[in-house]
Amino acid sequence: MEMCVCNPQKGRLETIDVEMTDKNTTRFDHCLNDHDIYTITDFEGGILISEFGYSYPVWIHDVSRADINHDQRKAKELRELYL
Repeated sequence: MEMCVCNPQKGRLETIDVEMTDKNTTRFDHCLNDHDIYTITDFEGGILISEFGYSYPVWIHDVSRADINHDQRKAKELRELYL
């Protein structure tokens, strides 16, 4: 699926083609607020962090879901660190 993502390493939005499957994506179904982390996806040596609301997913290089133990709180901290 083609999607527009925020790439903080380049400081711009980019369009990427990513396949989100059960093997590369962790979903958090208990989201209540727009800024809760909804999915984290391994993608090309990095991680895509998506919020529950309508903001762009953030693509952070050199980090994987395993590096943050598939943890929603750690994903939110990482996203805030880069934005």
